[in-house]
Amino acid sequence: MQGNDIGMRDCIVVGAGAAGMSAALTLVRARRSTLVIDAGQQSNLAAAGIGGLLGHDRRPPAEFYAAGRAELMAYPSVELCRGEVAHGVQEDDGSFTVTFSDGRRERARSMVLAPGMNYRYPQLPGMNERWGHSVFHCPFCHGWEVSDRPMGVLAEGAVGVHGALNLRAWSDRITLLTNGSELTDQHREQLAVGGVSLDERPITGFDGPGAELRSAVFADGGELLIGALLVKTTLYQRSTLARDLGASLTEPDEMLSVEAIKVDAMTRTGVPGLYAAGDAATSVPPSMAAAVASGYLAGAAAAVQLAAGY
Repeated sequence: MQGNDIGMRDCIVVGAGAAGMSAALTLVRARRSTLVIDAGQQSNLAAAGIGGLLGHDRRPPAEFYAAGRAELMAYPSVELCRGEVAHGVQEDDGSFTVTFSDGRRERARSMVLAPGMNYRYPQLPGMNERWGHSVFHCPFCHGWEVSDRPMGVLAEGAVGVHGALNLRAWSDRITLLTNGSELTDQHREQLAVGGVSLDERPITGFDGPGAELRSAVFADGGELLIGALLVKTTLYQRSTLARDLGASLTEPDEMLSVEAIKVDAMTRTGVPGLYAAGDAATSVPPSMAAAVASGYLAGAAAAVQLAAGY
């Protein structure tokens, strides 16, 4: 639809990842007209498989999303479209209007934000091509597949110590790599007590065949043999859409490292009719299982609000 000639739907879901499609499925089963906007940027597409999602453990993400789209399209009240939202606004009557990057507009009485997040990690040579395989940010998602290999943890300070100690569940050969940053005596003692090695040398890159990791390479010419790397990753919003609509965001801190949309226990943002789900929202760890659950809550909350007529 173009120009001002746009119809009113019950809900627009921004994002067609696990959270967005879960929200949409809940809405369409409540017989609500729902538009799902898919920018095709699902964060885990690079991964070899999904880790820890019951019924889909180790399933390729692309296969999971294809099955989800097929399930959704079996319902008559849903429309799935490809595109990217450039701007959003809440109208005086409480409805929401989104404008696509191509100028197209859509409108709905409620909205679920589930756009996923921009995952940022240190840009060292050899990391990007191994991301989602032997280089990862979540041990619960990827740890099993690299179990018992010698592993590195690339992070600083308390975050690095915490990550290294936690990773011991998957391997007894863990080295914390601080890339030139020095630890406190307290942190050194924690690592020593936990049986974790420490290497503070500056890193020039990572090496190995294909997507497999073989070693960390240091500025002094030395190497450390590792078969997997856990890396501190900070999550940022992909656009200003949440702010445009009046939602509040958290500030990334040392431990959480997430710029998330603030929501309550029912995924409400505080803006009437606006919900957020998946890793873009607070209290939702970056995992498929958590995303599906939060998407269901968002869809249910939106359906209840629609039924109440406000």
